[in-house]
Amino acid sequence: MDGKEVLRIVDAIQRDKSIDKEIVFGGIEQAILSAARRHFGDDHELSVHIDRDSGEPTVFCDEEKLAQDILGEILGRVAAQTAKQVMIQKIREAERDSVFDEYLEMQHQSVSGSVSRVEGGAVLINLGKIEGILPRGEQIPGESFRVGDRARAIVLDVRKAGSRVKVILSRTHPDMVRRLFELEIPEVSDRIIDVRSLAREAGYRSKVAVSCMDSSIDCVGACVGMRGARIKNIVDELAGERIDIVRWNDSLQVLVPNSLQPAEVEDVILCPMLGRVIVLVREDQLPLAIGRKGQNVRLASKLVGWDIEVMTQSELDEQLDKTVEAFSSIPGVSEELAESLVSQGFFSYYDLSVIEPDQLAELGGLTAEQCTQIVEVADRESERVEAEEDAMRAAKKNNPQATAEKESVATEVEATSEPAATESEAEVSGSEADESVVAEEASAESKSTTDEVVETEAEESVVAEEAAAEPETKTDEVVATEEVPVNAENTTEESTEKQE
Repeated sequence: MDGKEVLRIVDAIQRDKSIDKEIVFGGIEQAILSAARRHFGDDHELSVHIDRDSGEPTVFCDEEKLAQDILGEILGRVAAQTAKQVMIQKIREAERDSVFDEYLEMQHQSVSGSVSRVEGGAVLINLGKIEGILPRGEQIPGESFRVGDRARAIVLDVRKAGSRVKVILSRTHPDMVRRLFELEIPEVSDRIIDVRSLAREAGYRSKVAVSCMDSSIDCVGACVGMRGARIKNIVDELAGERIDIVRWNDSLQVLVPNSLQPAEVEDVILCPMLGRVIVLVREDQLPLAIGRKGQNVRLASKLVGWDIEVMTQSELDEQLDKTVEAFSSIPGVSEELAESLVSQGFFSYYDLSVIEPDQLAELGGLTAEQCTQIVEVADRESERVEAEEDAMRAAKKNNPQATAEKESVATEVEATSEPAATESEAEVSGSEADESVVAEEASAESKSTTDEVVETEAEESVVAEEAAAEPETKTDEVVATEEVPVNAENTTEESTEKQE
């Protein structure tokens, strides 16, 4: 074996496959050793070494150096084929390890490529050296890809699978938004503006809290860009996902109202023992603060790292009264202790069941035994309340019709128990009375009217006279009586439109 040829092969593999020379030398040594074992058998002790400068291989058999002509015989045609297979396997393993290490360092970094295949919802993206897999669950809801499309994602995970490397990509991870901010906003990539916190529900909404050490720079305005150009590029990349940029503040009293924007917050009450924040808003701001399906307050909680509970002042007062009364019923809990617990944000039996005994003892001046007893009672009450709620949900789920019937029956009972009828019932009874009067007067064939008829019954008498004149058109009269309220409604609507 020519040493120069060995060096040429090592250089070519190192250059093309980006594999360290030492790994290639090791693979060649292992290949020569396999060929020597095939020639001598397993009864001899063999070792191989290749000089890193000259490339000349040296083979030792039972600690004796073999001559070059014997080495030529060892590396015959069959043995050389075996050595070649071993060397190819070693090079492939080295190449796999090199790709694995490269993409492992790129974990949670942004990569881009072209879509090569779409298989069963998963998208395969050509990244150059390897194909990345974008599973269906890591795609933004509603987006679709076609072969040849350019796609950007972050490296979520890197795994070894036999002789291959699997690179799992993601477009739903919060770091996807962070990398896009670094790409589109130079101040973020230069660390002038820092992304302090990020909360995301992929495809729907994200909240990003930013800050800047330089007070002369508006961090929110820099992220938005001129006429929203910078943030628009990020939104387009994320398939129209809404992004709220929040100004970071180390004080929760300022950060929480910022995170709940665009809702207006009246007051912020911190409960450090439970890691909870109670936010008070006006009645008209409550839906805006909570957001659609609770999305706004949920993202704000993730952004600040505290549980946020939004309520109005009246709801808070009602909750305080109920909780103080409930806690006072627990043996060993005085009214003063109950009020102290409520002031710390403990609003339910579950909250009280997770309190540390030393914290409870500090608040109420109780002994360890008393604290343990109170926590046990609260734990039992919490389980009871949870069981009742589960039973109610199960009953409603298993038999929703019966539940609806019970609710309707209860509504009817409440309605009949009221002294005065509702407006709809009054209208129905009035219409039935009119029809009965018309029928009675029509069957009597317009007998003589008495002086007791007042002016308010003039319309009924007119209807009676028409019924006497044309008894065979009784059906038409009923239709006419039914059309009267419709015409009245139409007249009311026309007058309302004129007023508007």
